[in-house]
Amino acid sequence: MAEIGLSEKMIAYCGLVCTGCPAYLATKANDEAKAKETAEMWAKEYGVEVRVEDVWCDGCLVAGKKCAHCAQCAIRACGVEKGVENCAHCGDYSCEKLEGFFKMAPPDARTVLDGVRKTL
Repeated sequence: MAEIGLSEKMIAYCGLVCTGCPAYLATKANDEAKAKETAEMWAKEYGVEVRVEDVWCDGCLVAGKKCAHCAQCAIRACGVEKGVENCAHCGDYSCEKLEGFFKMAPPDARTVLDGVRKTL
């Protein structure tokens, strides 16, 4: 499978790539088994209960289903309020909320946003 280019990826406000997220992929494929696998993986990884119904997600930048975390994400709420494409487009980049997220997020989230920022 060919890798999709940056412009074809849905980059969440926080820099995670929605189009590569297992919840997004399960939702797009309507794959209950993949959603269950994702719920189990996240429960183990984050030490919290994650139900299959908490996994379904169309991506953080579009209307539709949001996984439980995205639905309540303060970074997403801030980006929506400010009307930015993602945090790289924000005049306050990189804020305290985002820096807190980067401490626990995969390192590529910062790398993705830094890369977007360089293109602006």
